[in-house]
Parts: sequence; C-alpha cells; structure tokens
Amino acid sequence: MSNASHLGRVAVLFGGWSAEREVSLKSGHAVLEALRARGVDAHGIDADRDVLETLKAGDFDRAFIVMHGRGGEDGVIQGALELIGLPYTGSGVLASALGMDKQRTKQLWLGAGLPTPAFRVLNTIRDAVDAGETLQLPLMIKPALEGSSIGMSKVHRAEDLPAAFDKARGFGPVLAEQFIEGEEYTVAVLGDAALPPIRLETTHDFYDFDAKYVANDTRYHCPCGLPPQAEAELKALALAAFRAVGARGWGRVDVMRDGEGRFWLLEINTVPGMTDHSLVPMAARAAGMDFESLVWRILETTLEGAG
Repeated sequence: MSNASHLGRVAVLFGGWSAEREVSLKSGHAVLEALRARGVDAHGIDADRDVLETLKAGDFDRAFIVMHGRGGEDGVIQGALELIGLPYTGSGVLASALGMDKQRTKQLWLGAGLPTPAFRVLNTIRDAVDAGETLQLPLMIKPALEGSSIGMSKVHRAEDLPAAFDKARGFGPVLAEQFIEGEEYTVAVLGDAALPPIRLETTHDFYDFDAKYVANDTRYHCPCGLPPQAEAELKALALAAFRAVGARGWGRVDVMRDGEGRFWLLEINTVPGMTDHSLVPMAARAAGMDFESLVWRILETTLEGAG
C-alpha cells in the first residue's frame, strides 16, 4: 500500500451541474472524509464552469472524480483534466462518453455480441406509440443521457407511452427498452476484478430514484444467492461489458436475469454513487474492504496510469 504522501495533493470533484448534483454532493463528501481519514491531503471542490482555474490555482497532483451525470461522467471533465495534465480516477474520455450514452453503449454491446434488451430510439410521440406495437409491453422509457433512474418510467399500457415520452424527453434523447421480467443484479468492478454481485429487491414497480436513494425497504442481497456457476457467469459478463466500453479503474454494471436464467445487460456506470445507499461500497464490504480502503484503492489507480 502506498504512503499517503505519494498521492500528493488531491482534489475531490463533486457537485457539478447535472440532474444528479445532489447525489454527487453526498458521494463527494463521503469520499472526502474517507480520504482524509487515511491521511490523504484531500480537498473538496464543488465543480462549476471555472473548475479548471480552481484546479490550476490549487496546485493539485491528482483528482478523484465523484461528479455523477452530465459534465462529470460523460467525458467532459475527463477531457478537461487531460488538457491540463492532471491524473484522475476512473474511465477516460471515450469510455466515459460511451458509458453515459445508453443508446451507444447498447449498440456497442450488441456489436460485441453481448446480450442487452431490445430497444428503440424515440424522437417523437409517434415513435413511442410505434415502440409499444413493435416491442412487447411493459417497456422502460428512459432518457439516454441520464443516470439514477431520473426521468424513467415503466409503462404497462400503450396509452401511457406518450406521457412517459414527455417525461423523459425533458432530459434529452429518449429510449424505449424491453423490460426483462426477473431478478436485477449489479456488479461493481474495481481494477481488473469483479466484486461480489448484489441482487436488488424493491417494493416499487422498478428500481427507481426513490428506491435507490430514499426508501428504507429496498433490500440488497450480497451474497446474491446465485449458484456458483451462474454467479461466475454474471461476473464474467459484467467484466466483458466493462471492457467492451473501454472503462477502467472502477465502475458498475447493471444486469437483469430472466425467468430462463439468461442475463441481460442494462447499463454501465463509470462514476457510481458513493452514498450510504450506494452499491459499490456494499460490494466492497462483501469482499472484505471497508469504505476508506475502497476510496484509497480507487485513488491508487491514478498511480497505475489509469488517469
């Protein structure tokens, strides 16, 4: 384990200007506190449009990115940090941009021969209605460029598709995706390894924003309960999906398992949540790693050319 002095002066970037700002603030403060507890010279920065000037004035050695959503998870801040030569945690510009775009992530996975639910790109209400005819209901209607289930709806009836489309399009491009009936899993990736998968169980119609960040009745099963062979298959699929996008450092892959035991890739998160409800810290604990050790390990990846 590296001495904290080797990590130098660290900027923890959080907040930002996306729809996930409030979650990012919680994640960022948790990361900041954990790094300081390990003796790291860490400084919190609520990133705004002048963040590069702030970073250059602060004489930082590296950055820990905990900005969720647009501006932080989509390659924008990564490109800016590349420009000033500041090492950073997580995926690079291309993988971040791809991972934030659900449409292009799914197209890439399909091109790589990886399983992901059928989908349609929606530009108009007519497209939404057509999707209801060509894809089997229920459908997930989701913004292509948002995370945390923001703007997302599960639609059981064709007549509800226009309203779901209107809700999602306020956040940009929209997808209709075949809903996979079955169990939902998430697999955290740290370095080159998949951490223990988590099975998610919610009383909500789907794992929505409230179930993720507010509800106290959401259940997280880790160990996930799969037979060893199926769990190994799930971890291998998550790693293949992570690598196909070109992700690095750390992240999380969300997966459904249908009634016949087949796994289906939903999306990848290249800057996952780090709050008290978050899944990566939970998976790390199951692997014997506390929160402080987890953030230390993520920061260490910047010493390995991962930033």
